[in-house]
Amino acid sequence: MGTDDKIDAKADELKGKVKEGVGDATDDQGLETEGKVDQAKGNLKESAEKVKDAFKKD
Repeated sequence: MGTDDKIDAKADELKGKVKEGVGDATDDQGLETEGKVDQAKGNLKESAEKVKDAFKKD
């Protein structure tokens, strides 16, 4: 996994956690949902990079 890709995936996850927390605190379900989507996006990017890395090792 490239360093830039790792940072990008973690940034999406962190951004999502913050949005989810703010949405929960302010009772804004839309923002909370956006946060969950951002977290899923970050997790998906990270998983894709891990698959790429697995194929590069062979």
